Amino acid sequence: MQTQPKASHFVDGKYLEDTAGTPIDVIYPATGKVVATVHSATDAVIEAAVQSGMRAQKAWAAMTGTERGRVLRRAADIMRARNHDLSVLETYDTGKPYSETSVADATSGADALEYFGGLAGSLTGEHIQLGDDFVYTVREPLGLCVGIGAWNYPTQIACWKGAPALACGNAMIFKPSETTPLCALKVAEIMMEAGAPAGLYNVVQGLGDVGAKLVGEPRVNKVSLTGSVPTGRKVYAAAAAQMKHVTVELGGKSPMIVFEDADIENAVSGAILGNFYSSGQVCSNGTRVFVHADILEQFLERLCARLDTAIIGDPMDPETTFGPMVSATQMEIVKGFIAKGEAEGARLVYGGKQLDQDGFYLQPTVFADVTDDMTIAREEIFGPVMSVLSFTCEDEVLARANDTEFGLAAGVFTKDITRAHRVVKGFEAGTCYINTYNLAPVEAPFGGAKASGVGRENSKEAINHYSEVKTVYVAMGDVEAPF
Repeated sequence: MQTQPKASHFVDGKYLEDTAGTPIDVIYPATGKVVATVHSATDAVIEAAVQSGMRAQKAWAAMTGTERGRVLRRAADIMRARNHDLSVLETYDTGKPYSETSVADATSGADALEYFGGLAGSLTGEHIQLGDDFVYTVREPLGLCVGIGAWNYPTQIACWKGAPALACGNAMIFKPSETTPLCALKVAEIMMEAGAPAGLYNVVQGLGDVGAKLVGEPRVNKVSLTGSVPTGRKVYAAAAAQMKHVTVELGGKSPMIVFEDADIENAVSGAILGNFYSSGQVCSNGTRVFVHADILEQFLERLCARLDTAIIGDPMDPETTFGPMVSATQMEIVKGFIAKGEAEGARLVYGGKQLDQDGFYLQPTVFADVTDDMTIAREEIFGPVMSVLSFTCEDEVLARANDTEFGLAAGVFTKDITRAHRVVKGFEAGTCYINTYNLAPVEAPFGGAKASGVGRENSKEAINHYSEVKTVYVAMGDVEAPF
């Protein structure tokens, strides 16, 4: 497959190159080899993206919601028809196995385009009767939006931000992570092919300085970031300085509680999904797995047996179920956390080693006897490392689960549905699960509490973050005044 794009950026309906920008190598995580090179956006590229975006937004907002929705739904159909090629490109970009990308990435992006395309024609205001007078409201687009993506789900995030923004009548400039710059270009191509005006969905590449310029650009009305907590704090502060609308979807150190009556196989499945899918590189992962002492050893035994069945290898092989990490840098960060876990006294019960082969492969890793104060139980690792902690009391484990600055997700496994709802009510987290983990359908809001973010992705909630309400008071009689 040709991995080198036609040009680094997609601006004003076409590919655009400016080799004056800093070169950015795209490295295939399975081999460590360079498969493409793009250039960071220069000021000229950013200006072209801003100007074309503002121009396209006016034309797009003048269309009816149904007309806009038709374009988004057409884009969804194109994306599904090209799922194989898009999934292969996603695997080159991220290293995630094709067995995963073919069912979770472009397909999820297409779901978002279809869902928000269907909503676009229904974005109406309301009428409020006040005696003979009345008020009506109008939902209006914000204008020019900037999306800044993370490297773990480049196609999905490009659509999760673009679809609601466009449904509301906005334009989008999307900056992918410099680690995974390829997939968003294909999203922009598809949007044009589906009938979007040139400039409506622009993609510009770049390092952190490009993101900072886009966030600080006065003509930008909205910023949406998916990334780390430190980056989120910087973006939130910079956007607030200009009173921009902001959504930040950040990291977590999410708890998963497994009670003594839980179905062990389902709980192990949830723990695998919440720790080892995408080689552990998922923001909502339930990396603190609290298991009741009565079933702890049984849980660990089944978990290790299931991990033995993971097929680690060439991510392009459809049989592979566990692939490399996204980069050498991220792999070294995770190896550092594994070393800290061992040094601080956690019991390594599975994995923990780098594989002796090309690429950035780490074994799925499980620590038991983890205590709440250990580094691996406090800090987000963003790799395939599970911390298993023991508990005996519901009130105690809920307090421990909430004892973190993060609040993205949380999960509970139990056959006692009353207890499940009681525990979920007590979780200090934005996205919670009962007897499953890490599902993120577009119909449901996704986002965090506390340091894990502000705002929500997906569902009708996202509409509120990409539009604002205008209130119009209509008087039907004379105006009374005191003099």
